[in-house]
Amino acid sequence: MTTERAIAIAARVEDFVRTQIFPYESDPRRDHHGAPTDELVYEMREKARAAGVLPPHILPDGTHLTQRETATVLIASGLSPLGPLACNTMAPDEGNMYLIGHVASDDLKQRFLKPLVEGRARSAFFMTEPATMQGAGSDPSMMITTCRRDGNHWVVNGKKRFITGAQGAQVGIIMAKSEEEDSHGGACMFLVDLPDPAIRIDYVPNTIDTSMPGSHANVTIDNLRIPADQLLGQAGDGFKYAQVRLSPARLSHCMRWLGCCIRAQEIASDYANRRMAFGKLLIDHEGVGFMLAENMIELQQAQLMIDWCAGVLDTGSLGTVESSMAKVAVSEALMRIADRCVQVMGGTGVTDETVVEQIFREVRAFRIYDGPTEVHKWSLAKKIKRRWKEAHG
Repeated sequence: MTTERAIAIAARVEDFVRTQIFPYESDPRRDHHGAPTDELVYEMREKARAAGVLPPHILPDGTHLTQRETATVLIASGLSPLGPLACNTMAPDEGNMYLIGHVASDDLKQRFLKPLVEGRARSAFFMTEPATMQGAGSDPSMMITTCRRDGNHWVVNGKKRFITGAQGAQVGIIMAKSEEEDSHGGACMFLVDLPDPAIRIDYVPNTIDTSMPGSHANVTIDNLRIPADQLLGQAGDGFKYAQVRLSPARLSHCMRWLGCCIRAQEIASDYANRRMAFGKLLIDHEGVGFMLAENMIELQQAQLMIDWCAGVLDTGSLGTVESSMAKVAVSEALMRIADRCVQVMGGTGVTDETVVEQIFREVRAFRIYDGPTEVHKWSLAKKIKRRWKEAHG
């Protein structure tokens, strides 16, 4: 169950998104990949600041809402694909703020977290690597980007791929495998100012989704020198910190895209209750009505799954099992919901006359981002095997 505090914040967020952000969905300020420009992002954020919803899930004293409370608020911000950008609840910034807030020193928080929380900077999380025979891809344990000590600096070399928001970001979190013996082959994380000449954006591919500024860049890191005091946490603990970030971040994705699919259902339902075909409203045709009914059921199931996983995270658990289950169940359900909304609206559903078409594309990408469905299922299957072996010797 959420709280009255969260319900009140979410109501303000929903009113702001519906009244001030929906009109921006047709704004032409997009880059050549179709993503919103920084000009558009920061203009919306100024409006969010004036409305007192920037960011809505981090309180004035710097503390966060609980995960269950955050769910209520982030779902409301997700009613538009632009809503999380405006309210500063979007990936990768939301997850990066969470990680820095939990791991960084006070000095690093002041330098790197403060501008992010204020919505005056964007950030990028440099973890994913090209899926070569050796590269990490979806498996961070195969990371080949390295870091080594050199006096009072660390030197980082490697390649990263699909780094969301790298183009135009001011804050970076870089993950690299340590070559130092006392790190026992673990990973390190570093906070860096961007742009940096040692971090080269090689290529920004066009992708199916278009909601994130800077899109998803391929990057080369060439002898990047990072002052030792910009190490995030302890050397060798990078994989542990990755889970601190990724488990809540997966759930936050579920929250935001649930909001989008609630919106798609609203649009499709309105269409079905106005459009006549074969002598009656579409909603009165069983095939159409049943699709919207199935959506209603799965939206509620997704909400319950998010609430359950959020409750686990609120106990202080890393919740890796639970977040994997939520990521699979919610992303797959939202894909079915978005697909049915497109189908109900027919030709209109595949045009940019409504936001339904974009929501369909964004949710399709969500089935891959933060770990494809199959990777999470494989991870869960390994845990099932381990538990069986523990129970049966």
